[in-house]
Amino acid sequence: MHIADITMFHAPASGGVRTYLQAKHRVLQASGVRTSLLVPGAERDSLSDRHTLPALNLPLGQGYRFPLRRGPWREALINLAPNVIEAGDPYVTAWAALEAGQRLGVPVVGFYHSDLPRLMGDRFGHRVQRRLIRYVTDLYNRFDSVLAPCQAMADRLCDWGVSDVRVQSLGVDLERFHPRHADPDLRTRYGIAEHKRLLIFVGRFSREKNIDVLLSTMKHLGDEYHLLLMGPGMPTRVPANVTSVSRCCGAFEVAAALAASDALLHAGTRETFGLIAQEAMASGLPVVGARAGALIENVPLGGGVLCPPLDPGAMADACRALFDNDIAASGRYARHFVERRFGWESVILDLLGHYQTLTGEQRHAPSRALSR
Repeated sequence: MHIADITMFHAPASGGVRTYLQAKHRVLQASGVRTSLLVPGAERDSLSDRHTLPALNLPLGQGYRFPLRRGPWREALINLAPNVIEAGDPYVTAWAALEAGQRLGVPVVGFYHSDLPRLMGDRFGHRVQRRLIRYVTDLYNRFDSVLAPCQAMADRLCDWGVSDVRVQSLGVDLERFHPRHADPDLRTRYGIAEHKRLLIFVGRFSREKNIDVLLSTMKHLGDEYHLLLMGPGMPTRVPANVTSVSRCCGAFEVAAALAASDALLHAGTRETFGLIAQEAMASGLPVVGARAGALIENVPLGGGVLCPPLDPGAMADACRALFDNDIAASGRYARHFVERRFGWESVILDLLGHYQTLTGEQRHAPSRALSR
């Protein structure tokens, strides 16, 4: 079998989608499956299984590039001649994937990684949101199968009228993100006293992450707590009990920082999976987060505390409640929860079974398709 992924959500500073694709190709190749990745770049190039086509560099887009014409992308997929195509964004490359799949006579899967109507609706209002819902519904009903990273997102697609939606969770590298990788010099390097209760958040700075809520929460918590913010674009004018590392941080640095912290603080309300929360729990950290999006499904009772969204006072109370109990036990439970559900190998092999069902290579494969 040959599986080709195509997406514009792939950049040096990109997060969950790139992590998913890297893990997916690693597991599939180890299982003897051929993979290809087609993504935007500065120029046309091919290196091993990764192929790039030139695309417009988005201003202030943190390295993302936007394809303008579907023709080159369609032809590149046709030349790769895969057995299955997976489209990872709802833009030009998705339409190119559908056209290539029709020409090749192969199934095309749409992975709905990002909740486009709600994200744009937050910025531009309900009229834009309604138009985008119609666009998403029309586009994703054309795929042979639609994947969503959490049940809430799958239910929303179904409510909009998208059929054949399957919940396909992402995963975690359980070896890379592990309590034993804690950086013993982290506090010294950033001037954080040993007695401080160390909270951490890692991600790119964007509106839906609600970094302002994290900063307000820290004002409520006071000097006993300290927050480490890591990621490109993070604000540098922050309260005294916040340290900002405003750059792209590598996976090993992130893993070491997570394991050296006490808890993850996450105010995002538009998470479709919440990968950083799973990576934190794999590192032995409980999560204090907003009771919204995928965090509701993926932060278990006993592995953290969820609070009303966009409420710094409630988030501060949740932090205090977490530390008033056995935080080490919460961290151990969080790690156990991720081990049971989100190891990359089991996640991707489950997806492979779905691909085999679509291509007819396997009559019975594990599936969590939603009934409508």
